[in-house]
Amino acid sequence: VQLQASGGGMVQAGASLRLSCATSRRTFGSVSTGWFRQAPGKEREFVAAISRTDGSTDYADSVKGRFTISRDNVKNTVYLQMNSLTPEDTAIYYCAATTAAFFRRRSSYVYGYWGQGTQVTVSS
Repeated sequence: VQLQASGGGMVQAGASLRLSCATSRRTFGSVSTGWFRQAPGKEREFVAAISRTDGSTDYADSVKGRFTISRDNVKNTVYLQMNSLTPEDTAIYYCAATTAAFFRRRSSYVYGYWGQGTQVTVSS
């Protein structure tokens, strides 16, 4: 299983970015996908997740209302639309895939497959 994350960059506060996480068609239909991030000197934290079954979504409180996770079933890609970015959003963002039940979505250890990470830097 390979996950290809992209879309990071360097922006100013208040700007938007859209991250993408692409995988194969066979993988896409069998996994739920999450986004995590890790800032320098901090632990990796949950950002958002989307269910493989019904498209249910979940967000960390810190991004709720600003970030939107979605799936494109034709392109086999999961997106993370990030609006109103702040310097606190600066981190390496990772997409990850899991076959575990969706209620475990916030636990990084249930994700068996990880993308390579994409850097997001937000300046004030």
